[in-house]
Amino acid sequence: MPARTTPTAPAATRPSGLRELTIRSVIIGGIITLVFTAANVYLGLKVGLTFATSIPAAVISMAVLRFFRDHSIVENNIVQTIASAAGTLSAIIFVLPGLIMLGYWTGFPYWTTVAVCFFGGVLGVMYSIPLRRALVTGSDLPYPEGVAAAEVLRVGDSTEGAEENKRGLKVIVGGALGAAGYLLVAKLKLLAEGVEKAFRVGAGGSIVGSSLSLALIGVGHLVGIAVGISMIVGLVISWGILLPMRTAGVAGNPADADAIRAVFASDVRLIGAGAMGVAAVWTLLKIIGPILNGIKDALASTNARAAGQEVPITERDLSIKVVGGVTLASMLPIGALLWLFTRGTPLEGNATGLVITSILYVLLVGLFVASVCGYMAGLIGASNSPISGVGIIVAVTAALLIKAVHGAGTGATTEALVAYTLFTTAVVFGVATISNDNLQDLKTGQLVGATPWKQQVALVIGVAFGSLIIPPILQVMNTSFGFAGAPGAGEDALAAPQASLISTLAKGVLGGGLDWGLIGLGALIGAVVVAVDEILHKTTTRFSLPPLAVGMGMYLPIDLTLMIPIGAVLGLFYDRWAEHRANPESAKRLGVLLATGLIVGESLFGVLFAGIVAATGDEAPLAIMGKDFAPIANIAGILVFAGIILGLYAWVRRLAASADGLRQGAVGATPTA
Repeated sequence: MPARTTPTAPAATRPSGLRELTIRSVIIGGIITLVFTAANVYLGLKVGLTFATSIPAAVISMAVLRFFRDHSIVENNIVQTIASAAGTLSAIIFVLPGLIMLGYWTGFPYWTTVAVCFFGGVLGVMYSIPLRRALVTGSDLPYPEGVAAAEVLRVGDSTEGAEENKRGLKVIVGGALGAAGYLLVAKLKLLAEGVEKAFRVGAGGSIVGSSLSLALIGVGHLVGIAVGISMIVGLVISWGILLPMRTAGVAGNPADADAIRAVFASDVRLIGAGAMGVAAVWTLLKIIGPILNGIKDALASTNARAAGQEVPITERDLSIKVVGGVTLASMLPIGALLWLFTRGTPLEGNATGLVITSILYVLLVGLFVASVCGYMAGLIGASNSPISGVGIIVAVTAALLIKAVHGAGTGATTEALVAYTLFTTAVVFGVATISNDNLQDLKTGQLVGATPWKQQVALVIGVAFGSLIIPPILQVMNTSFGFAGAPGAGEDALAAPQASLISTLAKGVLGGGLDWGLIGLGALIGAVVVAVDEILHKTTTRFSLPPLAVGMGMYLPIDLTLMIPIGAVLGLFYDRWAEHRANPESAKRLGVLLATGLIVGESLFGVLFAGIVAATGDEAPLAIMGKDFAPIANIAGILVFAGIILGLYAWVRRLAASADGLRQGAVGATPTA
């Protein structure tokens, strides 16, 4: 793997007798779930963004559990696991509102929506169990948010209390205050949250710019330079080559930012999705061996425990027999949901063939999606993983399969086919959302010495909490605001951009009109990148070009892409400096903790701000300056942002250097025989 290996070693063992999966951890996790899931659903429907909930949940859990006796780091881990699973499941909003936009549903039927979320989520948990051995314990993927959550739990654990942990806690707090402070001032509109500039390129145009996100700097530091360079390659392909070509000859000003972004969304993003599709298939082919070995090892572990052999606590997964049984048993309620969905529709006469096809699709493609989403989350983090791109691939392939089984239709039949495709996609998307997050949580558990099977049970509990909470929140959003493009939607309707895009693509496949040339071009680019990466692997040990990272760089907006490579470069320079310290690993760990703090601060403020937005109904509730101040805010934002980054890294270097001095002094003062 090309990514940086974290200097934090996995915890292979831990003291026995620690409280872990407790009633109070479940209750606290459930309460946090209610708040975070509501915030995520609202924010996702309004602006198309959700936030990772594991780190904020870990921070809140530590604050609460420290008032109880016998609390432990692994019990805190259970709380963040439950809240994280439930909060992540809210990404189902990227599909389900499409049924409202089609006019097929007028609201969200409670138990149907609960069942779609729950069984899709449970499948995601089941599929992630054998993947744990392949993609977590047997891989050096960086898992930036999983590592960050583990560091938060470690430095906050009162049982450790070492001088180095105090220093680490100081670094996390300093990074968090820097990130949260910048975002607060940006929400006041005194500083820019991002900067961009549209410009001409020949007869077309493009955009250069970035979100001024300190959390993305932290993610870049953790994922490493190979991933950063690969994302830059993808960015150059999309924004430097394809976009100027696609905007050439477009009516109006080719340097108009809104027009350029519209072309990116309608054309270039489809090309990126094609590249991601090829990269995803290739990635699965390369990791299928470790996945099969993981299943084999899990079965061997199950048999060993059944025979009375002692298996390390940190290697005790749920029995692979339970995993297989739950997976197959889930197909029955999923089949019933799909069959009931066809009742009273033009599809009723062909329901048996459609349902059998969809069950096989969910069963097989679910594993593919879980593997790819887990790999992407390990590569750049769950928050930045382009899960909507996976949704596009799932929706298009499901529509093609359903069209092949049922045949083309017109009018009401086409509408019913599109709705059925979205419903099937929603189940697979539940698998995607959970596996996108679960492996991050399992990485955290590995690092803090958690018991895997207890964490996997907690993941199922989190899915159950989220499934119960999401439908009423969706219904409130639909009743209060509605969704843009839905029948009768007003001016204040929520955009739900991913649901709109995915439903449009399903219509394009089933009703005609989808530009297959764009997806094919992306697939060709993806194949070339795969070939280049293979050549690099065979000819050098220093360089690589991870195809999925390139695909993500093509697919993601430039404001999310550009800052991650900058963080990767900063991390590279910091690590090179740390290698010359008296204790390189300790110095590198402080860099990891700084990156962690940046992610923590922005995540916590994101939760707070989402709550303020939901309470006020205002997208900019803290703004004290108007649009006229934007030019000054842009310049000030760049300067302040750069100053905070450089200042924080310089501060951490001083702390690392002073720690070296203390160690040398302690060694010099040690009596010798």
